[in-house]
Order: sequence, then structure tokens, then C-alpha cells
Amino acid sequence: MTPEERQNLIARYADGPDEVARMLAEFPAEALTAHPLPGKWSACEIVQHLADSEMASALRLRRLLAEERPVIYGYDQDSYAARLSYNERDIAPALTAFRGAREVTAQVLARMTEEDWAREGWHTEHGRYTPEDWLRIYAAHAHNHAAQIRRLKEALS
Repeated sequence: MTPEERQNLIARYADGPDEVARMLAEFPAEALTAHPLPGKWSACEIVQHLADSEMASALRLRRLLAEERPVIYGYDQDSYAARLSYNERDIAPALTAFRGAREVTAQVLARMTEEDWAREGWHTEHGRYTPEDWLRIYAAHAHNHAAQIRRLKEALS
């Protein structure tokens, strides 16, 4: 990955919370916990997932940078959603946590050296795992979920 490609992905990563906020801006508050698309998460569940996922991803990047060949563990996101009552919690603190984790991690990304980008670990679900792998995943993650929120909003109409 070139430095320019990295910078584009970092900018996309940093824009994630704003993209999610744009999709939530006109979402009916009374429908945040609705499931208009069978088998899909509600908008509330998506936001709670983003907060939990972002906190986990922030730690993953830090482990890649600070530890020698760390093992990065996957987790069952559906179990988290069910056991942590995603659809029964206020989204405001989750949005704050999501944005805060992104902002702090963007500071880390801005200071990374070529040596940092070359580090690697092992992901229990994906195998070899590098900061560039991490960036590819998380630069798109919030935008993918923002698109899910848009589809939920459309399904409510």
C-alpha cells in the first residue's frame, strides 16, 4: 500500500462517525429499535456494535504496534448484541464512545512510521494481520454500517 493510499483510507476512517451521524440525522427516534429488514440489526443495535467494535479495534491496532507478533482474537458480534442488550440501551453514549475511539486512534495513525506499518500479528479468524489489514477493514467498517442504517430508513418508508 502506498503512503497516499494509506492517507486516503485514514481520511475515510476519520469520516466514519460523521457518516453514521448523517444517516441517523433523520432516522425516526421511535424506530431506532425496529427491525424492518428481517434478520438484520436495528439502527440501535448497529450503533452499539460500532461502539464495541471500535473499542476492540483500537486495542487491536495498539497491540500490533506495541507487542511482538500479538494474537488478535475474533469475537462473536451477534452474541455481544444479544448478551449486552444492544437494542435496549441509549445510543448517545455509544456514539460518543465510537467517535472518541476513532479520534484518539486517528492520532495514533497520523504518527505511524513505515516501520510501524510493517509490523504484524496473527488474527484467529484471518491469519497474518498487519496494520494495513486493520486499516482496510476499519476504514470501510463505519461506512458499511451507515449504509445499513440508510437501508433500514428506506425500509421504514
